[in-house]
Amino acid sequence: MPITDAQAAFWERVNEDGGVGGYDINVTEYVRDNLYNPETHAQLYSEMEGEVLALAQTLGSPTTLAILEQMKAADMIGAPASWTSLWGFEDNILESGSSYCVDAMNVVDYYVENEDIQSVMTVGFPGDYGGDSAAGAEVAAEANGIEFIDVETASGQEAQSGAVSAIVRQDPDLVIVSTGPTETAVIVGQAAAQGYQGQIVGASPTWNPALLQSPAGPALEQLFVHVGPWGSYGTDTPGHEAMREALGEVDQPNDGYTSGWAWSYPMKAALEEWLGGDYEGTRAGLLEAVQALETVDFEGMLPEEAGNRAGDNDLFRQSVLSSVDPDADAGLSLLEDFFTGPTAEAAEIDGACFEG
Repeated sequence: MPITDAQAAFWERVNEDGGVGGYDINVTEYVRDNLYNPETHAQLYSEMEGEVLALAQTLGSPTTLAILEQMKAADMIGAPASWTSLWGFEDNILESGSSYCVDAMNVVDYYVENEDIQSVMTVGFPGDYGGDSAAGAEVAAEANGIEFIDVETASGQEAQSGAVSAIVRQDPDLVIVSTGPTETAVIVGQAAAQGYQGQIVGASPTWNPALLQSPAGPALEQLFVHVGPWGSYGTDTPGHEAMREALGEVDQPNDGYTSGWAWSYPMKAALEEWLGGDYEGTRAGLLEAVQALETVDFEGMLPEEAGNRAGDNDLFRQSVLSSVDPDADAGLSLLEDFFTGPTAEAAEIDGACFEG
């Protein structure tokens, strides 16, 4: 799995450089497949809780929510492989980058300013992923005085006919998609085939460079832009370069690697703060060290202030837009570097957007 492979490479690099406080960090012994199932995730967590200091990865929002109360009871911290806005309000979760909610706000603002759009539709899975994106888009649409339409869709290729029909029938200027890559290809490809010519922007998990080889490839090149928390695999930063060097040749560069690498920096910073400071040598001491972090060195993959954990609300509000580029390492190239639109800048977000 690219995320896990990148995290293993990240910590191998750390260990080769002396570890953290002289300690090697082991992130490979307790790798388990949660099957993206909350019950399985909870069972596997219970089995390993007594054996690990922290979770270098907890994959998925609903799965992580299934163990969150146990994590709190055990003073366990974890780096999530997801971007729900809820993580900005949970002390035990070391999130990295912008949330689906903030990304949607920034996308709407960007296209209002640059393309003078008058309507936006969100198409996404229900719950903390699609719901978070829809909530952010709705706030930004209201702030900009434009029409907002929300369409929920189920997973699977065959389940997208209703979403495609809604896009073609209502013809919004902008569509924000919050699904998986398979659903994204169907939505973009079929909407284009039925005459839709507007702009489609996909949230972080929507992209896979393999889509360029699918029947939807030409439509994606024409209509699709990706929004996410950082630049794609081939981006020119010291962190991206270190990742590519550590991974060496990979069969297919994709941003699972990029995310796994970037998600690891806050854990490294927390361990450094804990071992280098005046904290108890316990999980509670590590949690206290997390809450003292004001910056994290992401080696340019994110601004240092993205690692601020010291305030009541550490929701990072800058997003990155990438355009489809078949010549780029993972099929995406930078369109708009870190930016914050006026909606996200001004929004009073005091809890998970999808729960609002």
